[in-house]
Amino acid sequence: GTSTYDGVAIAWAVSEFLHDRIGCKTMFATHYHELMQLPERLQHARNLNVAVRETGGQVVFLHRLEPGGTDRSYGIHVAELAGLPAAVTSRAREVLSNLEKQELDVQGAPVIARRGGESAGEGQLLLFTGAEELVLEKLREADPERMTPIAALSFLASLQERLKN
Repeated sequence: GTSTYDGVAIAWAVSEFLHDRIGCKTMFATHYHELMQLPERLQHARNLNVAVRETGGQVVFLHRLEPGGTDRSYGIHVAELAGLPAAVTSRAREVLSNLEKQELDVQGAPVIARRGGESAGEGQLLLFTGAEELVLEKLREADPERMTPIAALSFLASLQERLKN
């Protein structure tokens, strides 16, 4: 439950401490764009970013570091790659749009809390359905303490087959 400002403050202070007091080489992976200012203040700090290619609405991470910071964030795309349901990432894009536009209601609260006519409990997302739920049930029933290594591998292979079908 850390606020954005708390997170930036902690990351900034840790960076300064590592640079000024410890003097060790450290790689910091962060989503805080504010930290791109650190090389202006810390002699040995450098900004690097993961090279990305964007074509036709698709984002491809090129698995190489390039000098400099970035002006883009790919968090929602990473969430898609991690397998979050489309309903979640679609809603995340709506919320992001509201935040970027600083859309507020008359009381000054962000409008992101509003959901198009859904009442509590409606639109519940299931992260695991169908084959995934069956596999989870089988995992819950399994007793790995009583399995031989070969039996455990066979069991996992059968679960993997269920997910493919």
